[in-house]
Amino acid sequence: MKLFKSKSKNTVGTAKTEIFYLQRPWQVRLRPYLIMAPAMIITIGIMYPFIMAIYYSLTNFRFGSRTYEFIWFQNWISMLKNGNFWNALWVTTEYAVLSTGLEMLIGLGIAMLLSQPNRYTKTLRILLVFPLMVAPVMATLIWQLMLNSSVGIIEKFLNLFNVYNFPWASSPKTAMMTVVLIDIWVNTPFVILLILAGLQSLPKSSFESAKIDGGSAWFTFRNLTLPMLKPFMYTALIFRLMAAIMEFSIPFALTKGGPGNALMNLSITAYNTGFAYKNLGQAMPYVLIMWIIINIISKRLVKGWQSAQKTAAGK
Repeated sequence: MKLFKSKSKNTVGTAKTEIFYLQRPWQVRLRPYLIMAPAMIITIGIMYPFIMAIYYSLTNFRFGSRTYEFIWFQNWISMLKNGNFWNALWVTTEYAVLSTGLEMLIGLGIAMLLSQPNRYTKTLRILLVFPLMVAPVMATLIWQLMLNSSVGIIEKFLNLFNVYNFPWASSPKTAMMTVVLIDIWVNTPFVILLILAGLQSLPKSSFESAKIDGGSAWFTFRNLTLPMLKPFMYTALIFRLMAAIMEFSIPFALTKGGPGNALMNLSITAYNTGFAYKNLGQAMPYVLIMWIIINIISKRLVKGWQSAQKTAAGK
């Protein structure tokens, strides 16, 4: 029986070798290029828009105009001199820091609670996934109805505490709070799921040893849970911070960047400049500035993630 199997394997191997040598030389030479073709197509698909963005940022190209010319760095200089750019940069930074920071804290707290095995946590895990299934624009419209001063359920709840006609997104003082609130509702479940997956993958032996030695809950969290959980937290932070810097749908659907310029971040400013005012050349520097910011921050966070992985592995 063993001889029969060995003979069959040798026969199959010989057949494959014969098929390989029967191929024409040009087919053999073409094979590496066919393997690399999908990666090359994806790379070209990513790089072409990026290169065109740099190209148009150096021109005075406008939609509807048949001719344009190079003005080199004039668009960049005009952007840096424009007060709207610095306001957009501040709004983007404030929104990204507030929304991401609160989502990380809330996500960590809820994930710690859901990691406890009981009959309620399984149901809550399913319910918390629902916001991820709702498109950000639809979620914003739902919250607009909930915050409505006439029929909104949240407004009716505040009326019980003698709070009436709360301004929410209609006031520059509370607009940022409103849009951050919506972002937290939409994206915190993503953070919860990542951290919860990390909690469930941690080795139980270390926690059992700490419990036997009389370690408190805070000691265990600070010295065991948090260091081993950092790679998962860095992963959630990278995804959420990058998305918050580029966020467009929630503030645009809520107030289109208003009231005034309270929510006019870099994405909305670039959109208005490029499409509302049809000046694509002036809009491109805003997009490229976002890319530069994301590139710098992501590199720092990836280094932190790599360091956290080594620490969690005990290296």
